[in-house]
Amino acid sequence: MDSYFQSFFAERIGGARYGKSNAIYKFEKIKRAKAAARAANPDVPLIDLGVGEPDEMAFPQVVHALQHAAAQPENRGYADNGGAEFKHAAAHYMHRVFGVTLDPETEVLHSIGSKAALSLLPACFIDPGDGVIMTTPGYPVFGTHTKYYGGHVLNLPLTAENHFLPDLAAIPPDFLKKAKILVLNYPNNPTGASATLGFFAHAVTFARQHNLLLIQDAAYAALTYSGHPLSLLQVPGAKDVALELHSLSKSFNMTGWRIGFVAGNPLALRAYGDVKDNSDSGQFLAIQKAGATALNHPEITTAIAAKYSRRMDLLVAALTAVGFTVAKPHASFFLYAPIPKAVTNDGERTTFATAEDFSQWLIREHLISTVPWDDAGNFVRFSVTFAAPGGEPAEKSVLAELQSRLANCEFEF
Repeated sequence: MDSYFQSFFAERIGGARYGKSNAIYKFEKIKRAKAAARAANPDVPLIDLGVGEPDEMAFPQVVHALQHAAAQPENRGYADNGGAEFKHAAAHYMHRVFGVTLDPETEVLHSIGSKAALSLLPACFIDPGDGVIMTTPGYPVFGTHTKYYGGHVLNLPLTAENHFLPDLAAIPPDFLKKAKILVLNYPNNPTGASATLGFFAHAVTFARQHNLLLIQDAAYAALTYSGHPLSLLQVPGAKDVALELHSLSKSFNMTGWRIGFVAGNPLALRAYGDVKDNSDSGQFLAIQKAGATALNHPEITTAIAAKYSRRMDLLVAALTAVGFTVAKPHASFFLYAPIPKAVTNDGERTTFATAEDFSQWLIREHLISTVPWDDAGNFVRFSVTFAAPGGEPAEKSVLAELQSRLANCEFEF
């Protein structure tokens, strides 16, 4: 029998239907498939290429900075909208890594990770009926909260034909009239694609022409394999129309620490700070001080990027050897691969209608885990953040095993 408060749930999360759906989220399906595959093959190690977070701890100097700062009594209280040391370190980092000049007092504010910032920003701008333009596939949090506030989301497909960049000219004029915000994410999750400075300049011009706030989620910006890291804020005049989100999670192996920052337009940033001040009491100051230590050592990110670049070379080689056509991205730790139409293995032919079909088959038959995306074409996302204790020899062993498991498969593309 239903509880009396079954009818209390807000419509934004399902209303009276909340908790009654039998739908299974794709990551839950992956989790169940991995558990079943392990149970059926207890002696075969799972190769998990679906993990979307670093496989190693934060660097020792960052951990030591946290340990020291946590022991200082002045760091015990509320952080509110952030400590001065972290804001200044963030501004210095942006200048050193990207050549972007920021006022740490008015153009930088900390976040409790990018996810928290993406969930708070819609509260600053979205009223019922307002529009937000996002990309698909992509990270859904900004869109989810936009809908919570009665806004509408238009998803622009990211396709290989357009180098996984959105076609801004394809936005319907009627939607543009009600749109307030354009959200970008480059280097991109899940495609691994990078934007060019020319595309960023085009996006800034587009935002200005159509009275949009431009938000760029730059969580992977410094994890580049070639060339210099790019920031949207490098574009002249970008701060007039844009905010950029940076995260220490991936670039400094600090995923669980929940620390990042938002930078850009002072007035938009002030609104974020006001909403944030009414939503949380700031990240622990000791974590902010450790974050400042990390930002003062961008060579940490250079070392992490070198590791991912090395692993990506091995992954591309292994997949190419078994028939995939993939190319190394310029940044991030994701490799986005079109799925095969079918495979013949041990004389048995299996067809795949969706990326989820293929991903489940990889787990079930070969104990290889990936993440499927069927939003704009059928692709699986491989990640090079797999566990490989022991460094380069272990990395080579993992990807040699991947190639070995798929060696007898005849894929049809």
